Amino acid sequence: MEKLHCRAALVTGATSGIGRATAFELARAGMHVIVTGRDRSRGSAVVDRIRDDGGRADFVPAELDDVDGVRALAQRAIELTDDRVDILVNNAGLCPFGPTGVTSDAQFDLAYAVNVRAPYFLVAELAPRMATRRFGSIVNVTSMVAGFGVQYMALYGSSKAALELLTKSWAAEYGPRGVRVNAVSPGPTRTEGTDAMGGNLDALAAPAPAGRPASAEEIADAIAYLAVGPSTFVQGAVLDVDGGRRAV
Repeated sequence: MEKLHCRAALVTGATSGIGRATAFELARAGMHVIVTGRDRSRGSAVVDRIRDDGGRADFVPAELDDVDGVRALAQRAIELTDDRVDILVNNAGLCPFGPTGVTSDAQFDLAYAVNVRAPYFLVAELAPRMATRRFGSIVNVTSMVAGFGVQYMALYGSSKAALELLTKSWAAEYGPRGVRVNAVSPGPTRTEGTDAMGGNLDALAAPAPAGRPASAEEIADAIAYLAVGPSTFVQGAVLDVDGGRRAV
């Protein structure tokens, strides 16, 4: 744990839900956490809580649909941490839902910009620096629907399937140079963003052996395991944290 006090983590989408829970978990592990998202007030609240608990954190606002903004986020994180960003959690994502036939060009481009292009260029900016230090861990947050078809989720599922393939490709590219790349694939999870689904979320989770949605903290535990836990021989893996839904 003492080594982690010299390290820093960048967590996207860290102002709520799974990202926020992950930021708290990594801060408790001793990491300097760079919290990023669009909402300044929520981001400041996350940072304040981490600092009140004795941790280290900074908030960097970012719009991940813009590639220049993605690169600027990476550079700001490098500046704030004295180039010690050794953990990257690509958690931010959009979840479009609807028939393929009514999907607009703009909706398609936005989903792939945030869910695929943003992680791609954050890795492009940060992974080579981790490789130079021969230490680093990247965790991509995907989805159970990357592994099987769900009606009206073609756009979302395909973008997350792309991220799973990138996880394996980056493991091949950066693993030999000391950077582990893995993914966590959550199932239905209870967050502020899914609260509006009400009983529909429970229905979506019901077919899994667990029979219930996950909490954000349960997903964060898995992310922290891959990022800083005793997982040094885990590379290129997609860890299903879906109550068993993809297996059964």
